[in-house]
Amino acid sequence: MSRIPILGHFIRFVRKLYDWMLAFADKPYAGRALFGLSFIESSFFPIPPDPLLLAMGAEKPDQAIRFAGITTLGSVLGAILGFAIGMFLMDTVGEWLLDIYDKDRHTWEKIGTWFDEYGMLALLMAAITPIPFKVFTIFSGAAGFAFLPFLGACIVGRAFRFYLEGILLKYFGKPILEWMEKWFDILSILFTLLLIGGFVIIKYL
Repeated sequence: MSRIPILGHFIRFVRKLYDWMLAFADKPYAGRALFGLSFIESSFFPIPPDPLLLAMGAEKPDQAIRFAGITTLGSVLGAILGFAIGMFLMDTVGEWLLDIYDKDRHTWEKIGTWFDEYGMLALLMAAITPIPFKVFTIFSGAAGFAFLPFLGACIVGRAFRFYLEGILLKYFGKPILEWMEKWFDILSILFTLLLIGGFVIIKYL
């Protein structure tokens, strides 16, 4: 099979997922689903909550700040779960998760180097950027870092990221939605590259 049909199938899949997210904003349980996705992403799930926040906020700009708050709360609580996994379950659940995301432990070693050099600024950077946040939360617990500085970095980083998105959606939600519709194919590819790129950044920096 050539690469073009594969790319076409992928874009159609992302399109269906995106349309589902837009329709999801009208459901009475949309907020709970956004919270749940934000929670599990910070501790073990690979897909970030940003696409769902973006779809819901663009569909309902007047509620975008509220959606950002839900995302932040869920993400911070999920980070606490990741911290607990690292601290209390590293030999079981923690090792299993690392086998999924970082089988050769190269990323794990690199994160340790970043923490040695930058302290909690490394966690703050992961909370804001596409770098895989979940591995940082688990590492923080496994390394025995103090909980309050960990919690503070998570709150600041996640709030900055999601509330910035919420503010943009509140004031520019409909134009953003129209722009996404126009450039959807390219954006779907860029998002996937960005998702993969978080691990690549850690591996090569």
